Amino acid sequence: MVIRARVPAAWVLTAALTVGGSPGDAQQVARGRWDVLEVVGQHVPRFESGYIKVGERFYLIGGRQAPQPVEVFDVATRTWKAGAVSPVTMHHFQPVVFDGKIYVLGALTGAGRGEPPLPDVYIYDPAADRWEKGPAVPGDRLRGGAGVVVHDGLIYLVAGHQLGHSSGHVPWLDSFNPRTGEWRRLADAPRPRDHFQGVVVDGKLYAAAGRRSAAASGHALDLTIPEVDVYDFASGRWSTLPATANLPTQRAGVSTVVLNGMIVVIGGESAADFRMHTEVEALNPETMRWTTLAPLNYGRHGTGAIVHQGKIYVAAGSSRQGAGDRIQEVFTPGS
Repeated sequence: MVIRARVPAAWVLTAALTVGGSPGDAQQVARGRWDVLEVVGQHVPRFESGYIKVGERFYLIGGRQAPQPVEVFDVATRTWKAGAVSPVTMHHFQPVVFDGKIYVLGALTGAGRGEPPLPDVYIYDPAADRWEKGPAVPGDRLRGGAGVVVHDGLIYLVAGHQLGHSSGHVPWLDSFNPRTGEWRRLADAPRPRDHFQGVVVDGKLYAAAGRRSAAASGHALDLTIPEVDVYDFASGRWSTLPATANLPTQRAGVSTVVLNGMIVVIGGESAADFRMHTEVEALNPETMRWTTLAPLNYGRHGTGAIVHQGKIYVAAGSSRQGAGDRIQEVFTPGS
């Protein structure tokens, strides 16, 4: 069965809006376009889940509901199929790939605002369609809603929150060696944040967007973070980009990827906008300037994004509070 969604009329906007610069020095960058994909079959509606690429296939995993099956998307045939069910409920995480396997750490589990951090690393093997439980996360460094990246054979876990959405946001940075199971504490980030995704560009870890979730004190969505913090793996030091490089549209629950050397922040949620954000903004790490790209057709938060053959793919997430969606979109850069 082919699932058909309304596809907006094709459009391409070629005049870029560069935030923080003068018209004279604004580089003209095509804004690109987002299209809704027509697919065969459909995935389980889910949000606060992970979406990641291994080889030529995309994997949708986890979600805030009960344990979910892994669902595999073949981009060539635009076909979904179901895989193994996750062994535990896992949500609010950024999955990463190491040696062809998907690693989940820095996640939350359970339900409600007091959702506890997932105490162990979980590993999914796409080739075998099998989950296994990995090493425990150090008990005094547990948190969820964290950023996770891979660099030079290590997995890095940055920031996050300890008590679900209630409180306990931390600036911690830890490295995890998936070959030996060894954990190491590194320098704290300049500020705590959660509900964000980290990326690596030219030997540096970038933490952009996110918030300090504090639902217990009435601040579930509004303590968003404009600053961009950067960790240099070579020096082991953090820095913060100038205020002129702050995220133009503050929001959390974003998807973040690197496309053509640009850090692209997609969608999200905030107290300033009760609909989910459609904004897509890209940071040039060299010039430290933001460019506004074409917006999503449908706002969403709580999912991942995938770069494949020069395009960005998004699936799942939530276009409204407390519910997952099936709509998939693909971004094609302008020229």
